[in-house]
Amino acid sequence: MSILLISASALSYELLLIKLFSIIQWHHFAYMIISLALLGYGASGTFISIFRNKILSNFKIFFISCIVLFGFCTILCFVIAQQIHFNVQEIFWDKKSFYILLSYFLLFTLPFFFAASAVGSALSYYKNDISKLYASDMLGAGIGSIVLLFSLFIFYPELVLQIVSSVIFFTTSVAAYELGIKNKKIFLFLFLLFLPFVIPEKFIKPQISEYKSLSQTLQVNGTDIIEQRSSPLGKIDVVQSVKIPFRYAPGLSLYSNTVPKEQLGIFTNGEGMSVITKFPDSIKDLSYFDYLTSAAAYHLGKINSALIIGTGGGGDILQAIYHNTDYIDGVEMNPQIVDLLKGRFSNYSGEIYYRDNISIHISEARGFLKQNSKKYDLIQFAMVDSYGASSAGLYALNENYLYTVEAFKEYMNDLSQNGYLSISRWIKIPPRDSIKLFATAFEALRQNNIADPRKSIILIRNWQTSTLIVKNGIFSQNEIINLKEFCQSRGFDVVYYPGISKDDANKTNILKEAYFFDAVDSIIDSDDDFFKEYKFFVEPSTDDKPYFNHFFKWKTFNEIISLKESGGFGLMEWGYIVLIICLAIALIISFIFIMLPLIMSDKIKKVSDSTSFSKTKIVLYFFALGIAFLFLEIAFMQKFILFLSNPIYSAAIIISSFLIFAGLGSQYSKQMIDKNGHLKSIKIAISCIFFAGIFYLIMLDIIFDHFISFAFIAKVILTIILIAPIAFFMGIPFPAALSRLGKVSPDLIPLAWGVNGYASVISAILATLLAIHFGFTVVTILSIFFYIAAVMIFPNDAQPAAR
Repeated sequence: MSILLISASALSYELLLIKLFSIIQWHHFAYMIISLALLGYGASGTFISIFRNKILSNFKIFFISCIVLFGFCTILCFVIAQQIHFNVQEIFWDKKSFYILLSYFLLFTLPFFFAASAVGSALSYYKNDISKLYASDMLGAGIGSIVLLFSLFIFYPELVLQIVSSVIFFTTSVAAYELGIKNKKIFLFLFLLFLPFVIPEKFIKPQISEYKSLSQTLQVNGTDIIEQRSSPLGKIDVVQSVKIPFRYAPGLSLYSNTVPKEQLGIFTNGEGMSVITKFPDSIKDLSYFDYLTSAAAYHLGKINSALIIGTGGGGDILQAIYHNTDYIDGVEMNPQIVDLLKGRFSNYSGEIYYRDNISIHISEARGFLKQNSKKYDLIQFAMVDSYGASSAGLYALNENYLYTVEAFKEYMNDLSQNGYLSISRWIKIPPRDSIKLFATAFEALRQNNIADPRKSIILIRNWQTSTLIVKNGIFSQNEIINLKEFCQSRGFDVVYYPGISKDDANKTNILKEAYFFDAVDSIIDSDDDFFKEYKFFVEPSTDDKPYFNHFFKWKTFNEIISLKESGGFGLMEWGYIVLIICLAIALIISFIFIMLPLIMSDKIKKVSDSTSFSKTKIVLYFFALGIAFLFLEIAFMQKFILFLSNPIYSAAIIISSFLIFAGLGSQYSKQMIDKNGHLKSIKIAISCIFFAGIFYLIMLDIIFDHFISFAFIAKVILTIILIAPIAFFMGIPFPAALSRLGKVSPDLIPLAWGVNGYASVISAILATLLAIHFGFTVVTILSIFFYIAAVMIFPNDAQPAAR
């Protein structure tokens, strides 16, 4: 039971750190957290390997001490980290930023090191029960991720952190009881349960980065947070600015004679601001909504029905109301935001979510469209990305399934005849977002077998935003005239419309060159060299590579670095750079703390090699398993975001499913070994992994397409059913090989544990990098390849030579 609780707490803590760092920093730290957790596990294997005899001779004391230190570190490491100033954008300016990132790695490795040391020492001490203990380890980790997910619906993340730490201290008592320690000492351990709740709230409450939008907004005098909500989907802050009211209208035309009304700001995880607008006495006071680039579609034709995706605070709903739209559907994934507008701020917002002609649906956009049979005259996307974070490339690692070729094809199918799809984005110079969006939409039109895609797409811009409009049909001459009049009267530039000449572009918000027109014109003309030669990655985004905000190219890296002194760092994709730096740190630190001590260890050197069971084969086998398991898990975790709607849902459910069923596979491995022997059992398991992997490569997208509209609980159940078979067999190769080592060469067990940990540390980040560049399909194929390589490496069941 103590092993199960340790693993449950460790996995809960890992996922909780991902959640906390997405609030404090940005999403790109998620893969760093996974990597450093695995680093802790790998380093523990090395530590146990070197000090194995001392640890086993004092097992009870060591085991209890590791649990206690695990409990202390969960809180203390987070408190210490919060006191360290870190800004990723300073990493090339100030060497201290690199060392701070390195200190984060080392600091948060400690809790996982102690957790893994407890588990690893138990595996070495109870070597005849390896399968059972490994199963408890995997099952506990799986259960922990599910429990954490439910906890985040009930408690704020900082309180969950205290609860996790308290559970770890409770585990100390459980372990003491299991080891036969006297009752009085158990009572003393129980006293530690209350220790995490003694720490003042100010030390554990997430301190949001000063560079996030919320932190900058709160610097304004008279600005306060008036409402907070929290769930796995994010931490919501509603902000009121009394002295300097919000006037949020992205890209508002300089020709507008109406200013935005009184507003409240809504921030999700400190970013992605949208606003709740106080409903005015007269609809005419909403006329400023007609001076945004997003209003263009309303001037092309009559909009009777509209679907707003990502309603947020309701700005796009107000725009549709102003333009007399007969019926409006809104889709919002976060129920907390909907509750704000239906609850506390209902009167403030004019009860717009209660209007008879407005329906708000809590759902993911693509899933909603799959189950919805309506056709819309307009499908419009709300612009909720933060301008600052977007410009700095801090969304580069965010999987975004809304802006992919497959998604655009689905949107087109849900438009009425001559209906419009409208998407607005922040402007970046040189162009990136707008060009990639155009390329993705144009490719979707091609794949939909549109006779002449050039006649079904329009792009406009102003000084801050751009809007892409795709029509389910061909733009008429009358619509183009209306578009020109709309842009001219508001000071907007037309980037592209059917029949445009270069002289018609870049007239009002003048750039040195007609960058937008030139890029779009190359895409329209199918210039094969354009995507290769363009200095940013703007190729169409797909479901296999859904990183819409990834624009980085290595060939421009040196040029950007050379522009450091003249402000060129604003072009750097910092999310991607952080991932690269984390990989470099992971490779170095994991080698120093895992592999180097093992290589230098006299104990490992003295273990004799044999022709059938050599150290080299052990190293290669467990390295291949570490790469293969994490590659497949990370690929599925990212892939299932589309199906489960949110990264935290996907992480928790995928990880828990993999670990629970891998744990069951580990439990069953002993029976397989008794019946078939070690090598045959491994061959059977990896054969099943191979065929299951091929099945997923062929069928997973088809399954998603068919079931994505189902209720969330149904999708969770289906996800578990899909993961169960492959995860079950993935749980067999590792304990089967450890069991073999336990009989033949037990001194090599820590080496196997450490090598597997080393591979896991680098594979967590490497899998993400490969997915960004080559897609999830390639990562899955590589995983299968490493499993096949592992079974070919593993020694046969013949007895090794006498040692």
